[in-house]
Amino acid sequence: MPDVGNTRARYRRILRFAARYIIQTWWFELVLPRFGLARFAARGRAARLTRIAERFHDLAVDLGGLMIKVGQYLSSRLDVLPPEITRELAGLQDEVPPVPFDDIRRLAEAELGVPLERAYASFDPTPVAAASLGQAHRARLSPVDAADMGYDDAVVKVQRPGIEVIVDVDLAALRRVADWLSRVRFVAKRVDLPGLVEEFATTSLEEIDYLHEGQNAERFAASFAGDPRVAAPEVVWERTTRRVLTLADVTAIKINDRAALIAAGIDPKAVAAQFATVMFDQLFRDGYFHADPHPGNIFVTPVGVLSGGADAAASASTPSNETDAAGPAPDAASAAEPGSADSPGSAAAPAWKLTFIDFGMMGQVPDGLRQALQQLMIAVAARDGKRLVESFRSVGFLLPTAETAELERAMTELFARFGGMGFAELAQVDERELRRFAIEFGEVMRTLPFQLPENFLLIIRAMSLTSGMCSSLDPEFNIWDAVEPYAAQLLRDERGNLVQALGREAVSVVGTAWRLPQRLDKVVDRIEQGRLVATSPKIEQRMSRLERTAGRIVSAVIFVGLFLGGILLRLDEPVWGGILLGVSVIPLLHAVFAGAFARRGPR
Repeated sequence: MPDVGNTRARYRRILRFAARYIIQTWWFELVLPRFGLARFAARGRAARLTRIAERFHDLAVDLGGLMIKVGQYLSSRLDVLPPEITRELAGLQDEVPPVPFDDIRRLAEAELGVPLERAYASFDPTPVAAASLGQAHRARLSPVDAADMGYDDAVVKVQRPGIEVIVDVDLAALRRVADWLSRVRFVAKRVDLPGLVEEFATTSLEEIDYLHEGQNAERFAASFAGDPRVAAPEVVWERTTRRVLTLADVTAIKINDRAALIAAGIDPKAVAAQFATVMFDQLFRDGYFHADPHPGNIFVTPVGVLSGGADAAASASTPSNETDAAGPAPDAASAAEPGSADSPGSAAAPAWKLTFIDFGMMGQVPDGLRQALQQLMIAVAARDGKRLVESFRSVGFLLPTAETAELERAMTELFARFGGMGFAELAQVDERELRRFAIEFGEVMRTLPFQLPENFLLIIRAMSLTSGMCSSLDPEFNIWDAVEPYAAQLLRDERGNLVQALGREAVSVVGTAWRLPQRLDKVVDRIEQGRLVATSPKIEQRMSRLERTAGRIVSAVIFVGLFLGGILLRLDEPVWGGILLGVSVIPLLHAVFAGAFARRGPR
């Protein structure tokens, strides 16, 4: 159990690390560009990012706990974080040191209430996987439990001793860092960081409750009952408590082990396509999804593999490094069943299954949000910029008051130029063209009140991991191809309701026509009274910039006057000269930093 001194030192160490690199980033990305040194700051950006990632990597491995989880999350954000960071943090999946077996034994026996020799027929002291919150050991069930379950090979997941205290300390530090960052106006306008940390806290606290994880495993299995594509672990409830979880052991080929897949006659490209389909099923069909689908939590199980890993392909593969083991393997009869009829793109089952494990981190998509995501997906598939922007609004990415004309134009141009391209195709696009579009698109995005809605952290994590995994299995993987079957089905559903849609549109048109004379009268009145105003986001943006620039120029002029006056006066009037030099700091600070920060307003 960590003592009080250690927990305080841990808390301070996390805060020191965060403060150091927040200040460094602020200096290079905000201060230096204001002095015309943007090119200098950009020149060393890659090296700086690599150093930050390396030092966070060392911090996370040394501290463990939630710092590992934070690093794993950052390593999955291939969509928004630079490769210098994601590449360095990717190794955190495999570098969690194990807990000494004596500590594991004491905790497990205290939880189960009996010695390990009585609870299990055998218990391997060498962990098969060491994770940030717990570690897994292979075991054999006792004869009585084996008779009840129908198998004897198991994996026992045991919580790290004292992890509850460590989680509390880490969450306190993360809350403080989020509070700091939320005082930066650019950050606060776009994301509720304290809210995201609370969402992360809820997930983390659920993850160290193994009774909750066992229930999640059973719910996930029920979602794919009868589906030959997916398997899940079976929970041995007689040997499960809040801090000890016992499951059937079916380890198989790790999903990112391309060599083992090819050796088993399995096409990695087919695995990528099936994995994407299964993840989309969870998000858009079930609304209940695995939020931590990293390589250590997914096996590819060849059909016919017996429980306990008896098959040669399974025993030759690398076991999961992150937590528990897979559920019972499919048999040949179940594999012959057709795919789920509700799953777009389902076909005859392949000769293997995707076996998901570790259900501590699961996400739910409420019905309203799922419908909004479906509309967003249709808009993307239809390359409809206007509809995509409306989907952003319905999902919650945009505030209701946002002016979106410029965003619609940018999205239309985006679809026209890059729509349908995968990562491999985008890599062939001229870098200058990508940079030009990114700069223009970024300008539009900065004018809009974007925000990250609640309950979206796990969705983003799951989709980021899915995209990264599929691209590693198939370098030519195109996420558009995976989306297409769903979008096509949704479009067919929309056409099926065409009569109702036309009826609603007719009512809308009649209502608009009915209100048109009154609205025209109001416009004429406003013109006559001189109160008609037209707004343009770009003009407003430029005017705002001009106002800020003018204010800083005035401050700079005042600074120069006070500074020179102070230098001249110091020869004859040292006191007044010193006062003028001291006061000159105020306009200098305004000239340099005006507009960078703002206090948080009411939410």
